[in-house]
Amino acid sequence: MSFSFPIAAALPLYADKFLSGADWLTNSIFVSVLVMGIVLLFARRATKDVKLVPDGPQNGFEAVVETLYDTLEEIVGPHMVSKVFSLLATLFIFILVSNWFALLPGVGSVGFAADSSQVGAWHSISADDLKVAILRPTTADLNMTLAMAGVFMVLWLYWSIQEMGVGGFLKHMFGVKGGLKGVMAITLAPIFFMVGLIEIVSIAFRPVSLSLRLFGNVFAGETLLATMVTLGKTVGAPPFVAYLMSVIIPIPFYFLELLVGLLQAMVFTLLCAVYITLSTLHDEDEHGSEHHGEAHGAPTAA
Repeated sequence: MSFSFPIAAALPLYADKFLSGADWLTNSIFVSVLVMGIVLLFARRATKDVKLVPDGPQNGFEAVVETLYDTLEEIVGPHMVSKVFSLLATLFIFILVSNWFALLPGVGSVGFAADSSQVGAWHSISADDLKVAILRPTTADLNMTLAMAGVFMVLWLYWSIQEMGVGGFLKHMFGVKGGLKGVMAITLAPIFFMVGLIEIVSIAFRPVSLSLRLFGNVFAGETLLATMVTLGKTVGAPPFVAYLMSVIIPIPFYFLELLVGLLQAMVFTLLCAVYITLSTLHDEDEHGSEHHGEAHGAPTAA
């Protein structure tokens, strides 16, 4: 096995382990550490010398935080945003930086080649030639996206029960909706119970849909870029033409992937915010209706 510097290579489906004795350390975890370091360094630099009139990194950092806070507050409400903002903002920033980090040259392509003849060769190699890539996009690893979705769902359940209580949560899931009472409520109770079971199944699939959506888009984007870079060689173009094609053709796709990286970070974060709203705002509305009725109810007889 030798070290190689390819221009592009197809991204394998699974993350690679590249340190003996440390099976947990894959190339995607390594990139995760790098991404966290980048975010922490930028945050530290932006807040090291806080000014009343922000400029430079502080201005950009405050703009991101303020935009995220205002957007999430509109979705989850003023009461919940103080609880969930730290998690949702962290998810958004981490996913966004990870997605854009994946577009840097060398990510997913520079690594150890299986063929010793590839040492120091600056050319495209196949997925079979590239045995272990040093840098793998962390959001193109299903383990990472599934872990993020799983952590969110655990906290989602905690916040939901914290807001409504166990009884309120079960009533929200299986109880009769619409304020029905008496015979009508008893008649429709089995139907709403079945609807609650369907909702449980839907909730169980949320981490799967969240993780697969992000993983699929990033993985497909990496594969698309690798295909566009090596398109000239694939169609049998002359070496010089193939080189020009590897430089020119991927350019619009890079801009497309920049947009996709931002959209996927927004989709993941906003869906999490919507899930929180669906399980907490309903209870607040019911209490608000009860208080409104008490305040404007008919006067009791003296």
